[in-house]
Order: sequence, then C-alpha cells, then structure tokens
Amino acid sequence: MTKSSTTRFSIGVFLCAVVLACQPTPEDGPKKSPRADGDDRAGPTLHYFTWSDYVSLELLREFEQQTGAKVVVDTFGSNEELLAKLQSGADGYDVTVPSDFMVSIMIRLGLLAELDLSKIPNAALLVEHLQRLPFDPDHQYSVPYLWGTVGIGYDASVLPEPPDSWSVLWDARYKGKISMLNDQREVFGVVLRSMGYSLNTRDPAVIERAKEKLIRQKPLVKTYTSEHYDQLLASGEVVLAHGWGGPVARAMAERPSIRYVVPKEGGTIWSDCLVVLKTSRHKDLAMQFVNFLLDPRIAALTSDRLLFASANREAKKLVSPRVRNNPAVYPPESLLDRLEWMSDVGDAIRVYDRAWTELKMH
Repeated sequence: MTKSSTTRFSIGVFLCAVVLACQPTPEDGPKKSPRADGDDRAGPTLHYFTWSDYVSLELLREFEQQTGAKVVVDTFGSNEELLAKLQSGADGYDVTVPSDFMVSIMIRLGLLAELDLSKIPNAALLVEHLQRLPFDPDHQYSVPYLWGTVGIGYDASVLPEPPDSWSVLWDARYKGKISMLNDQREVFGVVLRSMGYSLNTRDPAVIERAKEKLIRQKPLVKTYTSEHYDQLLASGEVVLAHGWGGPVARAMAERPSIRYVVPKEGGTIWSDCLVVLKTSRHKDLAMQFVNFLLDPRIAALTSDRLLFASANREAKKLVSPRVRNNPAVYPPESLLDRLEWMSDVGDAIRVYDRAWTELKMH
C-alpha cells in the first residue's frame, strides 16, 4: 500500500523481479525472524510475514488470548522483498500478505497452500467487486484483505480548480511542487492511461513513448518517493502527489485543504491479500488467523488505523464516518469502472526495467 511507506510493485519471475505496491510509517517495534522449528508444548507459534505498517500488537494479543497460540511477526517493505525472502529459503512463515499481481506469481511458483474456505467463514463477507479477482477468481489461494486506489493528492488552496486529468502532473506552473511514486509500474501506469493504453501494455514501442513523456516531465518533479509523500503534502512542500489514497487521507487530517482524485483517464485498483504458505507447519491455525483478520470488528479497527479500505463489506459499516466517507479511503462505486488491476506482464518487464533505468539516469 502502502504502505515504511511502501513501494508497490509489478514483478515478473523473481530473477527479473521488479516492482510495485503497494503501499505509511512503520510501527509496532522491531522485526522478529521465524524459528526454524516451532515448539508447540506451550501452544503453537504462528509466524506472520506482513507489510511493516500493518501490524497492531493489540489485535495480535487478542488472537493469542483466543487461541493460546503465540504470534511472531516479521515485516517487509515491498513485494520484491517478500518474494526474495521466500525464495532465499525462509520456510518458517505461515501467513503473509502479497499484493494482487504477486499472488498470481506466487501461485505459479508453487509457494501457496490451497485454502479451505470452510475454515475462513469471513471470506464470504467480501465486497462484491473483490469476489472474483483475475489473479485468483475462486479464492483458491488468497483472500483480499485491504484495497484502494492510486490517484492524485492535491492542495485545493493552491490549484485554482480540481484537476480531472493526469495531465496536471505535466503542468509547468507546479514545477518543483510535484511528487511521483518511486514505483516503475505505477509511474508508467499514469502515462499509459493518459495515452489511452492499458497500464499492463506489453508493446515496447508504446512503453518507449511513455518513457519519453516521463523524461519531459522529470524537470517538474521534486522527488520520486513512495514514502512520506503525505508529509510533503501536509507541509506544503508539494501541491500535487501521485500516490495511494491512504497516505493522502493522512495528509488531509493535517492539512484540511488537501483533496484526492482519480483522474478521468482512470488508474490502478489494488488489493493486499492474505495467503497461507505451502511450507506452513500450522495450516489450520493459519486459516484461523486469516479468518480473525477478516472479522468485521477487527477489519474495521484495521481500516480506521491504516486508512485503507477493508475487503469486508460488514466492516465498512463499523469504521468511523470520517474514514467511511473519505473517497481517498473508500472510493465511490461509480469510480470502479475506470480502475484497472495491475498484472504480471511477463517478459515485457525487461522493457519496463530498461525504460525506468533510462528515466532515472536521464
């Protein structure tokens, strides 16, 4: 999401993994690594590998009290880091939280266990548009957890009128006051959508044209960052920020003139998903934990804390009105038709890699 504030990625196979995401400020203490073997004599130990800002120790303690289990947490800052850790041989984890397109990659690589949805009854409470996702339509391996959009945070006290197009990020009047995500697929996604193409295009000629347009924009950009752009907006250092809605919502709390918009050309919809790893030693407990995180009350507390929308439709009724009514967190249903899921682009990721490197070096 989103995430240390996180970088959301698009990744091909790991050897050419490049990023996303998806993602806020890390919290809740230091990382802990999983043990090689769990000692269940004092109750089983569940190893939870999650985004660095997604952990609430209070909620984890509640699960421990309910089950007698111990939860040990380790964190990552990107989908790339998640995949690298798992492929390096770390096999002690039980539950993790990959972003949408990464789920399909992990399925292809044989990293995920099949879910028994009878043990995850809260999965039946998903909002309608998250019920049959392209990367895992039957929730055989994953259940959506949190979701949101990518758009523009802007300062309404500076811009004369609300921006309705990605083209505002090329407006010379705001030179040095624009931030872009430090995320190659999301940045290229902006340009591709503005040009009328899918953000998942694999056409090298189109990607090259998108790169040239980004090179023309670069002198206007203050920074490419997926971290703390909410603070840049809140402090007035930037007046336009390309980013995930959650951090923009945090900026709104500090600077009331901040607004959020997904331009008319459309943008990214994302979801972080709960999965059980094939190497999990406690699969039943892992699915119990997934169900706990999807409980309406628990999910609502999580949404209120992180300012990302919950995948649980009942949770939306329980979140605070300021969160439920904030379009940066819960976008209106009328927006959904303009949103596109990011997908694995296969070998075309090498074209994006090269174009991104050339942009950064220009």
